[in-house]
Amino acid sequence: MYILMLTILAVIIVSLIAFIGIIFVRTDEKRLQKVTTLLVAFASGSLLGSAFLHLIPEALSVENDPIMPLFYVLLGLVFFFVMEKFLYWRHCHVKSCPTHTFVYLNLIGDGIHNFLDGMIIAATFLISIELGFTTTLAVVLHEIPQEIGDFGVLIYGGLSRKKALMFNFISAITAIAGALLAYFLADLRSVETFLVPLAAGGFIYIASTDLLPELHKRSNPKDSIVQFIVFLIGLLFMAYFKIAFES
Repeated sequence: MYILMLTILAVIIVSLIAFIGIIFVRTDEKRLQKVTTLLVAFASGSLLGSAFLHLIPEALSVENDPIMPLFYVLLGLVFFFVMEKFLYWRHCHVKSCPTHTFVYLNLIGDGIHNFLDGMIIAATFLISIELGFTTTLAVVLHEIPQEIGDFGVLIYGGLSRKKALMFNFISAITAIAGALLAYFLADLRSVETFLVPLAAGGFIYIASTDLLPELHKRSNPKDSIVQFIVFLIGLLFMAYFKIAFES
């Protein structure tokens, strides 16, 4: 019951990030772009660090044969690709998005995304509290820039600020359903050998295809250096948690 409470608390915190858009309502576009870019760089490093330093080692530690955990990592990559390709889950720049139609497709896709995040968080809390916390942190860090972007898309698509915040939050709380499903079905299949490497594949996919390409859109040498430093900080942050928890 204690693990369930921690899991629900974690996904509620993640879901509340949907309201972060209100902070940037009066922020000018140039400054918002700079903040978002730094968050994307940090999130990229933290997601890759979480996948390679926390999730994959944890999955390998419970299997004598590494083939199946690594197969599930690949399956996670393929699964997230399919979700993004055919269910319209994608990060989007406001100026290049269709308007009204995309608003609702984006909300549906984001709801699926958050549902998967909830499953990932629950799966890792079932393994250990420490791993659950680091995974929650990684999810939070990649949710912040995404939710900022989603808020902008909804506003651009014609929704009022109030409706944009409300609908964004509704799509976010699907994480709770995902967490509950993963928690109560955990006994039906080994969490360590399936959901954890699947989550690792998802994290690698998100960082590699959705976040890192965003950083390449700014080629200014000064910006590139800052992005690289922030990216490394994200990696080192997860490495620190790995060392601290193991000691």
